[in-house]
Amino acid sequence: MAFQFTSSLIVLAAVTLSCAPGMGQSAQPGAPRTEQGAAASTGEQVPGPQTPGSISGTVVDQSGAVVAGAQVKLSGENRRPIADAISGSDGQFSLTNVAPGPFQLTITAAGFATQTSSGTLHAGENYILPGSALAVATAVTDVEVGVSQTEVATEQLKVEEKQRVLGVLPNFYVSYIPDAAPLDAKQKFKLAARTVVDPFTFVFVAGAAGVEQAQNHFRGYGQGAQGYAKRFGAGYADTVAGTFVGSAILPALLKQDPRYFYKGTGSTPSRLAYAFANAVICKGDNRRWQVNYSNILGNMAAGGISNLYYPAQDRDGAGLTFENAAIGIGASAIANVFQEFVIRKLTPKAANDAKP
Repeated sequence: MAFQFTSSLIVLAAVTLSCAPGMGQSAQPGAPRTEQGAAASTGEQVPGPQTPGSISGTVVDQSGAVVAGAQVKLSGENRRPIADAISGSDGQFSLTNVAPGPFQLTITAAGFATQTSSGTLHAGENYILPGSALAVATAVTDVEVGVSQTEVATEQLKVEEKQRVLGVLPNFYVSYIPDAAPLDAKQKFKLAARTVVDPFTFVFVAGAAGVEQAQNHFRGYGQGAQGYAKRFGAGYADTVAGTFVGSAILPALLKQDPRYFYKGTGSTPSRLAYAFANAVICKGDNRRWQVNYSNILGNMAAGGISNLYYPAQDRDGAGLTFENAAIGIGASAIANVFQEFVIRKLTPKAANDAKP
């Protein structure tokens, strides 16, 4: 009985020891526990891998209108660029596969001030940026303002319209600026109109009509006030037709400059040759020299028109036309010589040769 009881105690002790915590394990007392064991003992969970998220938004201006083509740059916590995007036609942008954590967005667009936003993206989050209203840039912008050729010509024309020989006789059709801007069609007609309505034009035509009447030229007009009025009318019609046809209509159509460009330098023979040549040559609107068809054809046209109102016995058809054309060209040559050597000194306003 004693042996049996002792055996039973031994068996019971062995069973008890085998069921005790830590018994039957190879770990030695005092050995450190693993993380899993520690976690299991505390009841904590081990964090899994971080899921990327996305950032999106809409770029608008202060009025609420969308801004297309804005550049959006994404930077991390250390301000180093990570990714970028461009806003679409609807102003929207989207940045995907962004790692969680603090971030900074920088939005730039032409004409607007740079805008910076920051936030924190959580794992798997679709972060929608609040309204990104861009302010208009306040930086000073350098603007280069150019003056058109027409504006330059207008200012130069204002100077020419003040040119008068001895302060009285109009001297509009001469430029003392060698590289003056060419006139457009409107300016050519304006200069022609300015010439034919100038008071001195009426005085000149009136004097010429008086000389013709004294010499009984164009007898068909007769004498007396009626004859003088007819001569004055014919003379003024010649002036208007010659000025508009030769200095406005044809120059506008043929793109030629009706003005005489003062030379003022060189030897006397060279200046004489230049003055005579300018009766049959002129500057084009492209500033190149060419045949002065405007002056030649203008004088012929004026001669042909005069056949409509001169007395029948003084009309000579083509003969009168070519005669008047030759007289007109010769008069232009003589006028150019005076312009080159005399008139310049007698025109006070011409001293203001400065360009506008």
